[in-house]
Amino acid sequence: MPDFRQQVADYFANLQDVITTTLGDLDGTPFREDAWNFEQKGGGRSRVLAEGTIFEKAGVNFSQVGGEFTEEFAKSMPGEGREFSACGISLVLHPRNPYVPTVHANFRFITKGENAWFGGGADLTPYYPFREDCIAFHQVWRDVCQRHAPVADYQRLKTWCDEYFHLPHRKEARGIGGIFFDYLKDDPEAVFDFVKDAGDHFLEAYVPIVKKRKDMTYGDRERMFQQHRRGRYVEFNLVYDRGTLFGLKTSGRIESILMSLPPIVRWTYDYQIEPGSREAELLEYLEPRDWASQEV
Repeated sequence: MPDFRQQVADYFANLQDVITTTLGDLDGTPFREDAWNFEQKGGGRSRVLAEGTIFEKAGVNFSQVGGEFTEEFAKSMPGEGREFSACGISLVLHPRNPYVPTVHANFRFITKGENAWFGGGADLTPYYPFREDCIAFHQVWRDVCQRHAPVADYQRLKTWCDEYFHLPHRKEARGIGGIFFDYLKDDPEAVFDFVKDAGDHFLEAYVPIVKKRKDMTYGDRERMFQQHRRGRYVEFNLVYDRGTLFGLKTSGRIESILMSLPPIVRWTYDYQIEPGSREAELLEYLEPRDWASQEV
């Protein structure tokens, strides 16, 4: 297991290099890197692009840590004992232009005692959605899953994503979904092949959308709506997100944990969307649907 664990960590570290190089070149702004040490064992690299031409804030984190869970947190995880190791890559990209959607992706490998599993996924959070973008994003993940059946069943992972990225207190989805999985542990080599394929195709799923929408004209109205919807993103990440909770419960580096939060957010009391408006269309898109089977 130690050799396999390092093989997985090396892949995640290289994936961080590929993604930050591509996004930095696209934006024309370099990522800042902060290397950090975990208080128990290991550490990571946090890379953040701030105030870019395309991305208002983009964070891509790699970590490889280990130690012991608290007694309370250990009870919430499968397996015996408290000793753990975890490695992974996590990213959230917040574009400046409201017509470019926010995107999140993460892939991780965790061990606890004799148990080991993969988790992760990718999901899209548009503000002004376009049907063809939603279809294209989902079709990339469908194709990845189909190459690794039965380890990865697209419909299962898609439904899992719809159910996970849901805000019960708002009774609405965070975005238009993608794929999500956790505790995948049967046949680790086959699961790792799937995870690598998914990681290698993140840029293919997202960058074409960015290029298509980044130069669209917008004004104060669109910017205000983007900031309002970012509030939903913050609510999910602080209340429900497993990665955030894992980092907080294991005393991780707080700047890296909260990297996912957008720089400018708005909460307006009793905010109402005008019926029939372009903004109201988003609520229709947030209803789960089988995007991958649709045609543009």
